[in-house]
Amino acid sequence: MRQIAKTAPALPENAPAADRPQENDRAHRVVVDTQPANSRRPARLELLQNLSGLVLALFLVTHMLFVATILISHELFYSVARFFEGGWLFGEPQPALVSMVAAGVTGLLVAHAWLAMRKIPAGYRQVHAFSGHRRRLRYGDTSLWWLQAMSGFALFFLTTIHLYDMVSQPQLIGPYESAERVWTGGMWPIYLALLFTAEVHGGIALYRLALKWGWFADTDADAGRRRLRRIRHAFSTFFITLGLVTLLAYIDLGRAHADRGGEHYALPGHVAVEHGKS
Repeated sequence: MRQIAKTAPALPENAPAADRPQENDRAHRVVVDTQPANSRRPARLELLQNLSGLVLALFLVTHMLFVATILISHELFYSVARFFEGGWLFGEPQPALVSMVAAGVTGLLVAHAWLAMRKIPAGYRQVHAFSGHRRRLRYGDTSLWWLQAMSGFALFFLTTIHLYDMVSQPQLIGPYESAERVWTGGMWPIYLALLFTAEVHGGIALYRLALKWGWFADTDADAGRRRLRRIRHAFSTFFITLGLVTLLAYIDLGRAHADRGGEHYALPGHVAVEHGKS
């Protein structure tokens, strides 16, 4: 910011009083010429928010597909879980790798939430002003942005609960262990809320990113927007349906295995062991 101060020229000491400017005269006032410098910081923060959101959305999709392998077979889910523990690389599974990944995702989630909070109305007056603007405008994408913001707020807390389990107990990822956490551990309501919140938030986020960056653009802007809306609905419907079926599979397995709580899953031909005894 550049400031330029302008003052009256100096007068001789014996100048008549009538010739002297008064204290409130314009000649004695300081005129500030404000020229804000161009700043790239908002654009950089916006880019970081977009990139972090895209990485989290891709992680969400990958995680959902991994968890859904239980629908194919218990053996496949167990094998994929051990794969992420690096047994193929280190000779033996290293659950600490899962903790490290979960901790990294947690850090990225916190950073993304901080970046997103810049745009959310702060205080009652701002919320009231935005709500009035949204009602008057009656524009679907504005309401979607508000739904994205509110779902993101809830998602931060729901995801943190889930990630805490992954950081603190990475060795308890398997068909029996995960089903026991869902059913016996009473986590299924949390996972149910997490499913809907994550898929709604992620679907809207990817839709708005596609609009912002011109993905799947069309010469007809309205036609392109309608196509993106159909893709968003299909995306959310598919993953919510997949998530519900997967969660029901874990609940069913947890109920069937409730009388053998604490038992580790083992591949066919191996002996299952109790938690803490392996």
